[in-house]
Amino acid sequence: MAGDLHQRGERAVVLLSGGIDSSTTLALALRDGYESFALTIDYGQRHRHEIDAARRVAQSLGVSGHMMVGVDLRAFGGSALTADIQVPRSREPSRMSSEIPSTYVPARNTVFLSLALAWAEVLNSGHIFIGANAVDFSGYPDCRPEYLEQFERLANLATKAAVEGRVRYRIHAPLLRMTKAGIIRAGTGAGVDFSLTHSCYDPAEEGLACGACDSCLLRRRGFEEAGIPDPTRYA
Repeated sequence: MAGDLHQRGERAVVLLSGGIDSSTTLALALRDGYESFALTIDYGQRHRHEIDAARRVAQSLGVSGHMMVGVDLRAFGGSALTADIQVPRSREPSRMSSEIPSTYVPARNTVFLSLALAWAEVLNSGHIFIGANAVDFSGYPDCRPEYLEQFERLANLATKAAVEGRVRYRIHAPLLRMTKAGIIRAGTGAGVDFSLTHSCYDPAEEGLACGACDSCLLRRRGFEEAGIPDPTRYA
C-alpha cells in the first residue's frame, strides 16, 4: 500500500460500517485533513443496527457526503451474517486469529472496495480508506496487508482515471497493525463517540449486544485493555 503523504483537503472515500474500526478510520481521515465521503454497504446482513450506527457516526463526525448502497449478498449466502448459519460464540483468542469463522462473508471486502473505487473515480479522488486490521481480527483473509496491496495494484490497472494518469489510487488502512485497545485509544483521541457504534454479530432485537460473539469479545477486551469505559449495552 502507498504511504500516507497527501495534500490537505484531498477527497477520500471511507468505508463505514458503524463499528469501532471503521468509525475510527473515518475520524483519522478527517483528522488528517481529507474531505471525507463515507460509504456504507447494506449487503443483507443479519440486522439493521450497524447500518443505523453508521448513519449516527457519519452525522456525529461530519462528512462531506454519506452514501448507502445496497448489494444483497444473501443471494449467495455462505456466511453466518447472510444465511441461516449459527454465529460462533465464546471462541478463544487463539482460535480467532488462526481459524476463518463462519462469519466470513465471501469476497465482502473485494465487493466493498470495488464500490468505493467506483465512487472515488467519480469524485476524482485517489484515496480509499478501510478499517481492516491484521492484529485483533477474526481470521479474515481480506484483512491482510498483502490483499490490500494487491487491490491497490488492481485499482491502478482497472480504472480510466488511473490509466489516463489523472489519479494514482491509494488504499489506506491506518489500523492495520494496531491492537483493538490501540484503535479505541486512537478513536477516542480523534473524537469518536463509541456509544454510537455497533459491533455485535448477533444482537437482540432491541440492539443489545450478545457479549459472546467474536466481535463482542474483541470489543470488550479492547476497552478493558485501553482502560476506557465500555459504553456498550450488553444483553
